[in-house]
Amino acid sequence: MTVQQHTLANGFRIVSEHMPGLESAAIGIWVTAGGRHERLEQNGIAHFLEHMAFKGTKSRSALEIAEAIEDVGGYINAYTSREVTAYYARVLKDDVPLAVDVIGDILLNPVFDTREIEVERGVILQEIGQSLDTPDDVIFDWLQEECYRDQALGRTILGPAERVSSFRREDLEGFVGEHYGPGQMILAAAGAVDHDVLVRLAEQMFGHLEPKVAHVEEGATFTGGEMRKIKDLEQAHFALAIEGPGYRDQSMYTAQIYASALGGGMSSRLFQEVREKRGLCYTIFSQAGSYSDTGSMTIYAGTSGDQLAELAGITIDEMKRAADDMTDAEIERARAQMKAGMLMGLESPSNRAERLARLVQIWDRVPTLENTVARIDAVTTRQVRELAETMAVSAPAALALYGPVDKAPSLARLQERRAA
Repeated sequence: MTVQQHTLANGFRIVSEHMPGLESAAIGIWVTAGGRHERLEQNGIAHFLEHMAFKGTKSRSALEIAEAIEDVGGYINAYTSREVTAYYARVLKDDVPLAVDVIGDILLNPVFDTREIEVERGVILQEIGQSLDTPDDVIFDWLQEECYRDQALGRTILGPAERVSSFRREDLEGFVGEHYGPGQMILAAAGAVDHDVLVRLAEQMFGHLEPKVAHVEEGATFTGGEMRKIKDLEQAHFALAIEGPGYRDQSMYTAQIYASALGGGMSSRLFQEVREKRGLCYTIFSQAGSYSDTGSMTIYAGTSGDQLAELAGITIDEMKRAADDMTDAEIERARAQMKAGMLMGLESPSNRAERLARLVQIWDRVPTLENTVARIDAVTTRQVRELAETMAVSAPAALALYGPVDKAPSLARLQERRAA
C-alpha cells in the first residue's frame, strides 16, 4: 500500500492510499474549519453548517443527495470537531467519481434555504438538549471549557442554544467565505482508489477555486480550573484533565502509552485499583488527546456521591505511584495495545482515509506506518515515568464534577494531594 499526494495550483490537496483486495473506497473532504476557528459570536456555526450541507444544493434536493449515494449502496455523512469539519462517503470502487461529485456539490453549491435552516435549527437545538441530559457527555464539554477558559478551543462544538437560535443564512455564507478555501481542504481517500483519477476529478471540481487567505487560528493555553454542578442524579461524574503534549510534540506517544497503562483497559492501574479491588465504580478510564498545539490526559469515572472523595484521592495517588514504579511490563503491554489498536483500525478504509487527512493537515505529509510504529517503540520506561511525574505533580489541571458532588474535593484540595 502506497500513499500518494498531490497539490493543485490553488492549494487544494489530494492524498490517497490504494488498498489491494478491496472493492470499496472511503472518500471525503476534510476542511480546516472546526470549533476553534469560530469567533465567540460564531460558536456552533461550524456544526450548523455541517448539518446544512445535506439540505440541498443548486442541482440536488436534500432527498436527491441521499438517494444519489444510497441508490448505489453507499452511505454519506459528516462530523465537526474542534479542528476540522469532514464530509465523507463510502462507496464501491466504480462509484468513486459519483462520491466526489456529490461531496463537492454540497460543499460548493449549498443553497441554505431559509425554511431548511429553521428545520435544522430545531434539530440542532434538540441535539443540544439531548447532550445536556447526558451527564457523561456534557461533562467533557465542561471539562474542555475549564482546560481552555475564554478561548475558542474551550467552547462547545454544538454551541449554546441562544446563539444557535440566532444564526441566519448570511452567517453561514460568511463562515464558508472565511474558511472554505481550496488551501483549507484536503481530499482523502483509501481503499479501491486510483490516485490519478482522484487528481483529475479534484481538478475538475475544485481547480477553479480562488485561494483564500489562511485563517490564523487562536493559539491555545491550558488554563485549568474547576466546574461543579450539583444535581440529583444516581451517579456522581468525575472528570480530571492534566495538560499534555500536542500532535507536533514527540512526547505525544509517551503520553498515549502512559494514559493507556494508567487507565486504558481492564489490566490498567486505575481499573484494577479503583474498580476491581475496591469496587468504587463501574466505569473508569484515562485517555490522552491532542490538538495541533496542545493536549491533555483525561481521567473519567462515575461513582456514588459518598464514594467520590475516596475515588478522587486514589486516582491522584495512583498517578503519583506510576511516576515511581511504572514497570517495563506495563509499558510493553500499553505499547502493544496502542499499536494493535492503530493497526487494526487501519484495516478499515474509512479510518485510513481519516488518518491520511489528519496527518496532511498537521504535517502536510504522511509519515509511514513503519515510522509511526518506530516512534512508539522508541518510548522508554524512563520517559514514561518522567512524564508521569510531571503530570502527577506540577502540570496544570482542570476538574469537572456533575451530580451529587456537594461533598467532592475541590481542585485546590486535589492539587494539595498532588504536591504532598
